[in-house]
Amino acid sequence: MEAFTQHQGIVMPLDRENVDTDAIIPASYLKMVTRTGYAEGLFTNWRYLGKTREPDPTFVLNMPRYREASVILSRTNFGCGSSREHAPWALYEYGFRAIIAVGFADIFYNNCFNVGILPVCLPENVIQSLFDAVEATPGYTLTIDLASQRVVTPDEQVYSFDINPFRKDVLMQGLDAVARTLRFQEDIAAFEASRKESTPWYETTIASTGR
Repeated sequence: MEAFTQHQGIVMPLDRENVDTDAIIPASYLKMVTRTGYAEGLFTNWRYLGKTREPDPTFVLNMPRYREASVILSRTNFGCGSSREHAPWALYEYGFRAIIAVGFADIFYNNCFNVGILPVCLPENVIQSLFDAVEATPGYTLTIDLASQRVVTPDEQVYSFDINPFRKDVLMQGLDAVARTLRFQEDIAAFEASRKESTPWYETTIASTGR
């Protein structure tokens, strides 16, 4: 997983509350068994006109000024609905590295850290001021510094955000669940060796049952 320390990117305003995971990536895309191939389906029902696959020019993702965006700005309860991890996969694969909102659904929030996306919660009045700035300024960018837990605007307004220390640490190191486990490889090997000595009958049982 790619480490997240600091990111500066163009902001895409998704001015909606309760953006659910089915809107982010529809259920029809969940048949795939890999963690890639979802970018095409991102926001399908909003991004295209019906079944024609013709881009809807009124949807922000299709507007030229936001095509290079890597930061999403949204309202409250972002990522609600189904717990599908495919939603942050699709967002990450498309190129989004951070989401700033008033609040997030818990499971979606946690899943973001598993793929390298930083979800940032800011107060509603700050979110509104950012929406106003994005609308008024083409190419509006924000700098998000995870180490200092700050969002910095082009005019050097600074907004601090809270984050769980554990989540912050693993994201800055780029550690997913597998990588975190592998840090204890030596301890795991030592435990397995000691178990073979102290309970040899257990190893025999495992071998005979194939478990």
